Amino acid sequence: MKLSNGSSITQFLLLAFADTWELQLLHFWLFLGIYLAALLANGLIITTIACDHRLHTPMYFFLLNLSLLDLGSISTTVPKAIANSLWNARAISYAGCAAQAFLLVFLMSAECFLLTVMAYDRYVAICKPLHYGTLLGSRACVHMAAAAWGSGFLFAVLHTANTFSLPLCQGNAVDQFFCEIPQILKLACSDAYLREVGVLVVSACLVFGCFVSIVLSYGQIFRAVLRIPSEQGQHKAFSTCLPHLTVVSLFISTSMFAYLKPPSISSTSLDLAVAVLYSVVPQAMNPLIYSMRNHEIKDVLRKLITGCF
Repeated sequence: MKLSNGSSITQFLLLAFADTWELQLLHFWLFLGIYLAALLANGLIITTIACDHRLHTPMYFFLLNLSLLDLGSISTTVPKAIANSLWNARAISYAGCAAQAFLLVFLMSAECFLLTVMAYDRYVAICKPLHYGTLLGSRACVHMAAAAWGSGFLFAVLHTANTFSLPLCQGNAVDQFFCEIPQILKLACSDAYLREVGVLVVSACLVFGCFVSIVLSYGQIFRAVLRIPSEQGQHKAFSTCLPHLTVVSLFISTSMFAYLKPPSISSTSLDLAVAVLYSVVPQAMNPLIYSMRNHEIKDVLRKLITGCF
């Protein structure tokens, strides 16, 4: 990538969390704790589902894919932030920045599509149980998961190629703790970045379409749940579905805001808070939201742990 004056950029400077060593150390321990918790929780889900044949069903197959995506996306951004906080560093190579941006768009786009598939899976299971085996057979599940991963990959290639081909006029300081495409676009010449903005808007419309599909699926689920005569059954269904919808809404709304907000309302603290809300919090919360209320996973996990010790 070249600056407008023709000189080349070999590295970018990421945002420093704080000016003092004590606060840097605080950020190091905070991010390390969150990362290790996400690593452990997602790793346990992957191991549990892979090791027990009773969990080889569509719902758990999609959950395994979600854990893989969460593990990948949080590992793309947080370890570099942890290292920078510990060593009081800011630099990331040009290739490292491009790889980070590519992987984050790839994994998060795939997660958005996968969450849509998971909502559809729950809709069919609750609202059309007699057709569940037909609509969500093993081949259909593999095709839907592959479509989610493949769509994310195409999104990532498109956005990364567009963004990193732009000439830069504003230096190499990225106002974020990882290489986020909107922050890279701030460094681009004003007339050059409009092409990528157009692609971002089209992508945002597709993501919004996924969100609408998710809301409609859960709307149908809630309608079906309200017909359940048992109050206990209703409470169980709502206590399971509402946290799902809350985390999905947080993930999609904050990521769309981060990528579409106008520069006029941008500030370092706002950008940092929004980035944490879409790139760290959902990845750490998903294992708890999707699994800790699930008795089947807890039973298998208990057996695995007691078997080990």
